Amino acid sequence: MPSAEKMTTHNHNIILKECALHEPCSYIPGNTQSIHYKVIQECTKDQCESLILRGWRRFGSMYFRPICQECRKCESLKIDVKRYSFSKSERRILRKNAHLNTFIRQPTLTREHLDLFERYHRYKHHTRSWDAPKTDPKNYYSSFVQGHGDFGFEVLYFEGERLIAVDLIDILDEGISALYCYYDPEYNHLSLGRYTLLQQIEFAKRLGLKWVYLGYYVEECQSLAYKANYAPSLELIGRPEEDEIPIWREIDENHTL
Repeated sequence: MPSAEKMTTHNHNIILKECALHEPCSYIPGNTQSIHYKVIQECTKDQCESLILRGWRRFGSMYFRPICQECRKCESLKIDVKRYSFSKSERRILRKNAHLNTFIRQPTLTREHLDLFERYHRYKHHTRSWDAPKTDPKNYYSSFVQGHGDFGFEVLYFEGERLIAVDLIDILDEGISALYCYYDPEYNHLSLGRYTLLQQIEFAKRLGLKWVYLGYYVEECQSLAYKANYAPSLELIGRPEEDEIPIWREIDENHTL
């Protein structure tokens, strides 16, 4: 595994930095994690999907995945879009939000974004003990705007003139990769977290895509455990390298991982 920074090229794209860091676990308190990072300049859609299919996640120009030797609790999941059927409660959520105005465009950074981002994280700080919010424009830009290429988008949700949710996604050749979503906690009654994911599934169906890539499921992490509720879905087996074929297996009806 990589343990020092290096520069290399892949398909004519420059990997500016590649390293492995050992740090406190982001998902399970008291654990440590080993994370493999790549910072890729001008990553193509094909290369992005190749990495996502092998368990990587994208934030800006940075791609990462866990390489912990003693723990395998981070499971990469993807929803089988073509076989997915909305439940009665999900259809109610879709109807409840039918009045919202939705716009999709390449990611941007505005004062509206930062204010909403801060409100959301302040709420999560009080309700889930997340770290105190840091609404730094440079950090936001590097995490959510930079590196989008021709495949990264933000979906903006408005009630009237008010921005109430931002859903960041990658639209790839075979599926939509869910990157990050944040919303106004004053609108909790609209179930915006669930609604934006249901909209991803609906959007993927319209585009004829196979998957919605959910990123990591961690049973012990309350903020990620909800992902087991979306079925049918598949989990990635192991941590395949870029020259290995990724194998995904279907999760049984009881969501046993």
